[in-house]
Amino acid sequence: MAKWAPCKRRVFVRKLVGLGFSPPEPGGHHFYMRYGTHTLAIPNNAEYSVPQLKALLKEAEQIMGRKISLPEWQNLS
Repeated sequence: MAKWAPCKRRVFVRKLVGLGFSPPEPGGHHFYMRYGTHTLAIPNNAEYSVPQLKALLKEAEQIMGRKISLPEWQNLS
């Protein structure tokens, strides 16, 4: 059974772009990624822990209006 694993920032950004988010834009203390009219703040740390990754994905799911399953997340390139 697959488990959630920590994710590098670069991989996280690439996967969100694969889900339809725009590339990161600078602004304030964080970079931001846009999905339509919605904005997602991207923390600057090099790697996201599992709890931080889940929190960011939960916010992305709310923006997108759909769930992101573990197999879907793992298959994104």
